Amino acid sequence: MIFAALSIAVIIIDQIAKLAVSSLMPLGSSVPVIEGIFHFTYVRNRGAAFGLFEGSRWIFVLAAVVIIAVIIYLRERIAREPLLVRAAVAMLVGGTIGNLIDRILYGYVIDFFDFRVWPVFNIADIGICVGVGCLIYAVMTSDDEKNDESAAEDVRAAKQ
Repeated sequence: MIFAALSIAVIIIDQIAKLAVSSLMPLGSSVPVIEGIFHFTYVRNRGAAFGLFEGSRWIFVLAAVVIIAVIIYLRERIAREPLLVRAAVAMLVGGTIGNLIDRILYGYVIDFFDFRVWPVFNIADIGICVGVGCLIYAVMTSDDEKNDESAAEDVRAAKQ
């Protein structure tokens, strides 16, 4: 239940931020927070990450629906996973739904965080990237834990 709340929180915060940016800033405008380093810049992204595959709206909608469907299908298995994996999946789902809402309603995603050395992004993108990063970390460390357990079993077996 707490993970559904995390997903919903990502969606709500993302949508409120996007509404604020699109309501308060003219398209294409940029407001420096730290001049030359971090700005709020209102852009419409019709592609995927970094603006790739622009104009493929329905492919992105379909991909998001498939991701969400797979997670729903695997929900019982995910519920048995460690805390990090469950939180990562929750952030991934929240971010995916946040950007899906934009694609369905507008045909583009509203982006606004601009670090000048990276493409402009939004809160949903943060949820997706943090979620994927945590999943990668969990997979990498779970193999280490399994190897440690296997090595410990080998040592116990050798002692007998």
